[in-house]
Formats: sequence, C-alpha cells, structure tokens
Amino acid sequence: MVTIEELVVADPSEAWQELGFKVDGAAFRIGSVTVRAAGRDAGTGIVEWSLRGATGAEIDGLATRLAESSPEPPPAPAEHPNGALGIDHVVVSTGDLDRTIGALEASGIELRRRRDDLGRRMAFFRLGEVVLELVEGEDGSPAAFWGLVVVVADLDGLAARLGDRLAPVHRAVQRGRRIASLREDAGVSPALAFMSEHDVSSVNGSG
Repeated sequence: MVTIEELVVADPSEAWQELGFKVDGAAFRIGSVTVRAAGRDAGTGIVEWSLRGATGAEIDGLATRLAESSPEPPPAPAEHPNGALGIDHVVVSTGDLDRTIGALEASGIELRRRRDDLGRRMAFFRLGEVVLELVEGEDGSPAAFWGLVVVVADLDGLAARLGDRLAPVHRAVQRGRRIASLREDAGVSPALAFMSEHDVSSVNGSG
C-alpha cells in the first residue's frame, strides 16, 4: 500500500506550535505522518508530499517526492498539547477528476470510491491511516493540494483553547462526528480543520 510519509507546508514552525502542536525543530509528527514547516518563502499551503511505496513521482503536477529517497529521518512521535492524534484526510482539488484519478492509479494509489451527491464529484483513496479526498473544482484548473483535517482527542477542549481562531464546531458529514475549521487568518497557510475521533479503518466522505 502507498502511504503518506511527509507533508511540507509553507509556514514557519512557530505558526503550528501556536496551534498546540509539539514541534521538533522544523518538523513534527501527527500520527504516522511528518509535517515539515518550510517557511513562508516556500510558497503557500501544502507545497509537497512524500509517498512511500508509490511507483512514480509524476502525479498530475502534484509536487511529489518518493520517501525511499528522503535524506532526513522522521521526528519521534509526540504528544501534542492540542490533543492531535492523526490526520484523517488530505484534500486535493482538480479541474479534471478523471485525469487526476488516472495519474494517482498509475502511481499505485488505489481508488476506493467515488461520490457525486454532495454538490460536486469526489473520489477517495486510502494512503495508510490517511484518506486522500480528491474534489473536482473549477473546470481546467490544475491538481493542487488544498488542506488537511486533523483528528483530536477533545474537540471542545481545543475549541476553548483556540477561541475565535476556530470556527464553530458543527456536525460532520461522517456519522457521529463533529468538525471545526481553522479561520484563514489564524496563521497557517493550508486549509486546516479539526475533527473528533473515529475508526480510521473505514473510508468515509468529507467533513
């Protein structure tokens, strides 16, 4: 199975530390995935991912590195003050859903399901403990990383901690779960949301 080893974000590490993540230098682990802060000069949002087990690094323009060639060891697991347990899903947008599905499958990433009943076409892939959620956006737009959703142990406690940096907690699409999105001016560049716990062995839709 192909898995996500690392996500590189164009933020200073302090921005994530202020949200309650325990950062070791420029990197920290959320579950099985390393998040590496590359600073504002790297661009904006998620600027690269590292995949283990993929058959190729050419995935419809998404900046991809093969983890087998990574020069840096991952940081040690950490207990985060904000209660982060793992990444539920990473979101990628594309102007051509079928084209990007084909590129992902060509790299060994298995399509698990499609969904057309939420107002737009979507596709879901399993990458270890993380779900890749592919969302069809504006026609003709390139494939691009959009954001991620982090599972936390106590969503209400985190909401109290972050205050007005977090939008109100509400019911997620996933049955029995709740979610809250970080506001755009909260200091990090990818779209980021926090979600209550669930059974990571099942693939569900987006929240």
